[in-house]
Amino acid sequence: MQRTGKTLGFVPTMGALHEGHLSLVRASKARCDATAVSIFVNPLQFGPSEDLATYPRTLERDSKLLDELGVDLLFVPAAEEMYPAGATTYVLVEELSDKLDGASRPGHFRGVATAVAKLFAIIRPDFAFFGQKDAAQVAVLRKMASDLNLDVELVVCPIVRDADGLALSSRNAYLNPEQRRQALVLHRSLMKVKAAAAAGERDAARLIEIGKQVVAAEPAARLDYFAIVNPETLDPVADISRGALVAVAAFIGTTRLIDNIVLNR
Repeated sequence: MQRTGKTLGFVPTMGALHEGHLSLVRASKARCDATAVSIFVNPLQFGPSEDLATYPRTLERDSKLLDELGVDLLFVPAAEEMYPAGATTYVLVEELSDKLDGASRPGHFRGVATAVAKLFAIIRPDFAFFGQKDAAQVAVLRKMASDLNLDVELVVCPIVRDADGLALSSRNAYLNPEQRRQALVLHRSLMKVKAAAAAGERDAARLIEIGKQVVAAEPAARLDYFAIVNPETLDPVADISRGALVAVAAFIGTTRLIDNIVLNR
């Protein structure tokens, strides 16, 4: 909104909005003169065996929630608009895109970066708001924005959790009540690591083992990764004394969930 002298905040989403998304909208409204939200279930970031077809789509409900919050612009493009026939251009952030979720979901971050770069070009926001829950995504998009000299500042907002600690996610809708209880193991593993770090443990390998043991104690959970990394490079760290990102991904049934905490120096 450079021509008007006002600031535009932007919250890109895939819909199925929950309080985590709405907290980003509120952060944008508190900081910016106007706020735009996109809802786009991006086919490019789903693998061939992932849940594109069944991903929750609740546009009418989402639109009502955003209207109640006073969002100024809602952008809901079709896949054919975002990826016209014959389009062959993609955005790939080398190295970072192959770490954490990128290692488990090949091509995922190429899809994310391509869609977000296009949304930035269309919306042209001054600020873009993302959740800390998607820490690897944030690292990829920050690198993309820096490398491509994009005139947008990424703002990262805290994870929003239910009262029992479960990180809010659109995919939580897939969980039945028993699976939802089982999913608490992700947060529980992170809290165990946080407590060990607070008690003086600095060795990342030892902390990872502590976290993995917690996940292993829940028979319904199938661990994807438990990692302690530099939050910017996503490279493993041996010692947490300078701070670190502790990230976990696990399957509960067929639903893949992620969570993380930041250990400050």
